[in-house]
Amino acid sequence: MVATAATSAFIPVPSPSPNSGAKATPKPANLGGMKSKSAGISGGLQVKANAQAPPKINGTSVGLTTPVEGVKNECETSSPPPRTFINTIPDWSMLLAAITTIFLAAEKQWMMLDWKPRRPDMLIDPFGLGRIVQDGFVFRQNFSIRSYEIGADRTASIETLMNHLQESALNHVKGAGLLGDGFGSTPEMCKKNLIWVVTRMQVVVDRYPTWGDVVEVDTWVSPSGKNGMRRDWLLRDYKTGEILTRASSVWVMMNKKTRRLSKIPDEVRGEIEPYFMNSPPVVEEDSRKLQKLDDNTADYVRTGLSPRWSDLDVNQHVNNVKYIGWILESAPLPILESHELSAMTLEYRRECGRDSVLQSLTAVNGVGNLMNLADIECQHLLRLEEGAEIVRGRTLWRPKYANNFGTLGQVPAESA
Repeated sequence: MVATAATSAFIPVPSPSPNSGAKATPKPANLGGMKSKSAGISGGLQVKANAQAPPKINGTSVGLTTPVEGVKNECETSSPPPRTFINTIPDWSMLLAAITTIFLAAEKQWMMLDWKPRRPDMLIDPFGLGRIVQDGFVFRQNFSIRSYEIGADRTASIETLMNHLQESALNHVKGAGLLGDGFGSTPEMCKKNLIWVVTRMQVVVDRYPTWGDVVEVDTWVSPSGKNGMRRDWLLRDYKTGEILTRASSVWVMMNKKTRRLSKIPDEVRGEIEPYFMNSPPVVEEDSRKLQKLDDNTADYVRTGLSPRWSDLDVNQHVNNVKYIGWILESAPLPILESHELSAMTLEYRRECGRDSVLQSLTAVNGVGNLMNLADIECQHLLRLEEGAEIVRGRTLWRPKYANNFGTLGQVPAESA
């Protein structure tokens, strides 16, 4: 019965005679001269014919010359399995797997968009993209102090802080929609081959953040004279709101091809003026003239400094943060061990190229009192080997361990 039901799904089977008592006698089927074999097991037949109609000549059938495969019994050839829902599962499983993959990917994306900090001390801005606040004039961005950004005393280096300031400034231009093809240049500046260069920088560090701290940087721009722009920064502790660093800088425009200073064109002024704030600088200007050092007035000299390929930015000049590292190359080791940089004033006089070789000069006010518990002031000069000035600077240093000193001049063996 099973075989009959399976076969009937594909080959129509005539219904039995109403006379259920009579037994049907199988008759041989005439298939063009072929005789079928009777099935001796279940009575069900599976006929497989490979024959053509016999040719006729003058109305008389002519026998086949090619042997024809006869009927095979169920025992000789098994019938194909019935086509049921179970057999179709593999086809549907592939589609189900594809749908499941799509839903899992969509769920993952939704979780990323719906991400919320699980601890109160985590960032509100988890991806550090920054945002514009205070009616569109101030750009705010958070930074986490990484392990590779701290020094031997477990605090962030001055170069780390300066890099965060520079990064927030560029993101401010980008967030305001003013970023062209250049490095911090507006679309009109790119058309005229103009770039920004810094001429003066003042930084005051009240406290250095440590590894794992989160700092919040605010930056904004203001006019400076007829052809300059001032950019200010405030760096705070994200958790407490304490001001850690204040910085103010003056920028002018330079032609990228001629490397000469340029006035601000009216088209560029129209782009940047809507973002100017009328506010005083966050750092009071130090009007004292920076001294010019030479081999006779310098106490420490470091020679043979040259920029690496990685020190160049996309404008093909040395990044201004790199100059700070070169200036500190000639600072005496006792100052670096016992004091920390608390204030800095820099005047950038010219750029140096990739093939330049520089010298770093430092003069210390009161060289004999380096280990005393007092602030120390240093004068700096970064120059080319042939004598052309690159940067003049002045730094102020305060004792690192003023609260840990037992006796005057005693430096703790190890800081906690």
